[in-house]
Amino acid sequence: MSDHIVSAYSEELERLSADIMKMGGIVETMIVDASRALGANDLELAKEVVLRDPLVDAIEADAERQIVSLIARRQPMGHDLRMILSAMKISSELERIGDLAKNIAKRAQRLDENVNPEMRNAIIRMSQPVSRQLNDVLNAYATANADKAKAVWSSDDDIDHHYNSVFREMLTYLVEDPRRISAGAHMLFMAKNLERIGDHCTNIAEFVYYQAVGDYLSELERPKQNQV
Repeated sequence: MSDHIVSAYSEELERLSADIMKMGGIVETMIVDASRALGANDLELAKEVVLRDPLVDAIEADAERQIVSLIARRQPMGHDLRMILSAMKISSELERIGDLAKNIAKRAQRLDENVNPEMRNAIIRMSQPVSRQLNDVLNAYATANADKAKAVWSSDDDIDHHYNSVFREMLTYLVEDPRRISAGAHMLFMAKNLERIGDHCTNIAEFVYYQAVGDYLSELERPKQNQV
């Protein structure tokens, strides 16, 4: 293979990785801003979060086209093939995370006057470790760091613990004042969306680990927090 072809191939792989990181950066800000919108009751910011979702979808579609083209033209093998296949899986996971962040922002717009600051703060507290988890797994992807990916994969139990805590807290508020049932239902869905984002982050961690070492984390034992 000539130097020119090798250089062009490397540039194509780098562009694919850059697009995955761009996609990850957008969904990361969607989570952060959806949480900010909830905390400040900022309906305009919540609307902005919703409007970012089509951009995430567009990047995923373009990444898919790149991947199909790379496989058809370059016939990658070994590490390159793992990298391309992992990018395909990761882009799909990020698209789903974007959908979940969008749903949180949508529900933030539909809250009524019966939601109290404590209910909002419970979701915000849960969003913080979820945001860190996504940031950590994106850093693991950017550096192809198997150890960092495994650390994220192992941290899913912490997110489940937060979800269980928020679930019980919301039930307490609903029992205390039935007028909060509508707001509480939205909050419970937000918490579940955050828990699912955590699941997608651990999926990404599995793909990053596979890309780096060619083995599967899912074959290892991992304790799971029992969910309510």
